[in-house]
Amino acid sequence: MSRKPKPAPERPAVMTGAAIARHRWPPDEDRVEEIFTRLSRVMPDPKTELNFSSPYTLVVAVALSAQATDVSVNKATDRLFAVADTPAKMLALGEEGLVPYIASIGLYRGKARNVIALSRIVMEQHGGEVPLNRTDLQALPGVGRKTASVVLNELGIEPAIAVDTHVFRVSHRLGFANAGTPDKVEAQLHRIVPEEWLPKAHHWLILHGRYTCTARKPKCSACVINDLCPSRPDLMAAGEAV
Repeated sequence: MSRKPKPAPERPAVMTGAAIARHRWPPDEDRVEEIFTRLSRVMPDPKTELNFSSPYTLVVAVALSAQATDVSVNKATDRLFAVADTPAKMLALGEEGLVPYIASIGLYRGKARNVIALSRIVMEQHGGEVPLNRTDLQALPGVGRKTASVVLNELGIEPAIAVDTHVFRVSHRLGFANAGTPDKVEAQLHRIVPEEWLPKAHHWLILHGRYTCTARKPKCSACVINDLCPSRPDLMAAGEAV
């Protein structure tokens, strides 16, 4: 007795990945301008959702947020920063003392090692103050290009665009980028985002991806830029390139 074939899985409302690469690049300048104009209206003052009180606590929070949600990091750092909000206090806490505070966060063992190591470098090489330039930031353990970009952008030092999973996804869906790596997507975004929008573009793309243009079930009907999106279902179904 032959079995009935299983129904094919339902396709997502918005296509991602290789399907997006067929969008024309670079995108139309007027469309890019209008997208950021609208995002600025609904999110006039976007900021990171990580809790911090200083450059040091920001670096630590962002380093801890790799492969973790901001909510989970905030729950951990609310307790952690109450006892260790400076590199000196963090070193006094030590790696084993730090672990219980961040054990609820993924990869916490490696992150604990990095936080202690970066705190030691900040103390020994930078007089206890986090260096606020890309070269020295990226030399800190656990601080890669993305983490440094978040810190520099949030503190208003550099209009950096940190390409995380949300920015990568939204950039492809909007036709802002078609590259296959975060670094290349970052370069494409810097080429097409108008200068006036660069300081906040990072946050707009992250927050739009986190709450509206989500990975599994994007909220297209509630999207303020739905009519400007080349990945909206009607265009994808019609096979139109934008």
